[in-house]
Amino acid sequence: MANTNFKEEFLAHLGVEKGLSKNTLLAYSRDVSRFLIEFPDPSLVSMKSLEEYVVTLRKANLAESSISRAVVAIRNYLEFAAKEGGFLNPIKDFKPPRIPKRLPKALTITEVTSLIESTLIEGELITLRDRALVELLYATGGRVSEIINLSMSDIAKIAKLEGGEITSIRLFGKGNKYRIVPVGRFAQEALDQYLIRLRPSLIKDKRVDHVFVNTRGSKLSRQSAWSIVQNSAIRANLKSEISPHSLRHSFATHLLDGGADIRTVQELLGHSSVTTTQIYTLVTIDKLRESYSQAHPRARK
Repeated sequence: MANTNFKEEFLAHLGVEKGLSKNTLLAYSRDVSRFLIEFPDPSLVSMKSLEEYVVTLRKANLAESSISRAVVAIRNYLEFAAKEGGFLNPIKDFKPPRIPKRLPKALTITEVTSLIESTLIEGELITLRDRALVELLYATGGRVSEIINLSMSDIAKIAKLEGGEITSIRLFGKGNKYRIVPVGRFAQEALDQYLIRLRPSLIKDKRVDHVFVNTRGSKLSRQSAWSIVQNSAIRANLKSEISPHSLRHSFATHLLDGGADIRTVQELLGHSSVTTTQIYTLVTIDKLRESYSQAHPRARK
């Protein structure tokens, strides 16, 4: 049977028995057709030749996700062809290349400033809370769950140790591990304004220990925190999708851009391994590379 028939029968098999969508079938057809140009006889494909083929795909500047899909398509095709053609499949253990983690999207300092400034709405006292929340998210790099779980008693303990001022807070992260994170002047002032001018009127006579509360005096929910950030982003006319995690990404990126040591950033973020933090260095390296290519006289082609 001709190799092209293997391909057509393979695609028919995927469509009928596997129930793949039309778009997926078209992508698989392109992947297999391109592969067959290089390797028309599936029985002669080896692990080494497939590895070399992946290199050629990378040289063609294909996205890693496209390469990964192509390898899956080719591996499934060769498995089908081996059964139909009665030969052993020598690449059955070949794994598709790992897709790198997507680089986190960091806001610029100007965008962060615009976002924070947009939290306050004149005449709406509740936005003092929103300002304090967003300031703390960016000042500490805390996860949204860590910030909304802040307790008044814990803040009071640390403030007492630091002479009455809130110059740092304790965040409880994954595995209930805690870390002490400094709080900058802008976040300190925003938090003070909220705690003095608004929070007492929200909780009234309730015994609530959470720092951030809703209009009923109960703990602020994760969904409400997301809404606060997203609504502020809309008012700031920020085009990209903004979330509380965007501020965590921005915190880490801006620290590294400013010369902070990666181990320090690791501690501040509460990462158990520095390898998790290293993804932010890729963002910084990209910026350095861009600046270099624009500024160095011998960098441009």
